[in-house]
Amino acid sequence: MSIKEDPDIRASRPIRPLPNLIFMSRWLQLPLYLGLILAQAVYVFHFWVELTDLIGAAFGNATSLEHILTAVSVDGAPRGTKLTETTIMLVVLGLIDVVMISNLLIMVIVGGYETFVSRMNLESHPDQPEWLSHVNASVLKVKLATAIIGISSIHLLKTFINASAYDVKVLLAQTGIHLTFLVSALAIAYTDKLLNASHGPDSHQ
Repeated sequence: MSIKEDPDIRASRPIRPLPNLIFMSRWLQLPLYLGLILAQAVYVFHFWVELTDLIGAAFGNATSLEHILTAVSVDGAPRGTKLTETTIMLVVLGLIDVVMISNLLIMVIVGGYETFVSRMNLESHPDQPEWLSHVNASVLKVKLATAIIGISSIHLLKTFINASAYDVKVLLAQTGIHLTFLVSALAIAYTDKLLNASHGPDSHQ
C-alpha cells in the first residue's frame, strides 16, 4: 500500500536549483509586456492626433483638413478637397481600428502576464475585467483570434469604401485573408471546445 505525501510538506519543500531557474525564466517575458505598454501609449497618442485633426477639420482648420485628407487618400483614387461624409467615415473607422488594436494589446498584456508570468490577484478588485476571471491559454487564443477578425473587418471595410481605387485581385486577396482569419478562429474555438469536453467531469467515468 503506497503512502501519499502530505501536500503541505510537498509545498514547503524547496525547489531544486535547475527547476527553480527554469521556473524563474518566465520573468524574461516581463520586458516584452512592458514594451507592449509603451506601444499602447504610442497608439493613444496617435488616436488623439487623429481625433484632434478631425475636430479641427470640422471647424474649418485648413492644416487639420490637409492632414485628414492625406491620411485617408488612396493611390489611384481622386483626392478629396473638403470634409465629406465618406472622409469622416474613413477617419472614424481608423479611430475604431486603433481602439480595437488597443483592446488586443490589453488582452495580450493582462491575459498573457496572468497566464504565463504571475498571478495578479485581481479576484476581489472592483475593476477586474469580466474575461480575466476565467482566462487561460485556450480562452486567450480564442479572444485574440476574435479581436484579429474585428481588426481585419475594419480594414476590409475601408478597402471596399475605396473599392474603385483597387484592383480586383487586391479586393479578392483581402477578402480571402479575412475569410482565412474567420475560419482559423472557428477552428481554434472548435478545438478548444473539444479539449474542454475531453477534460470534462464525465471523461474519466
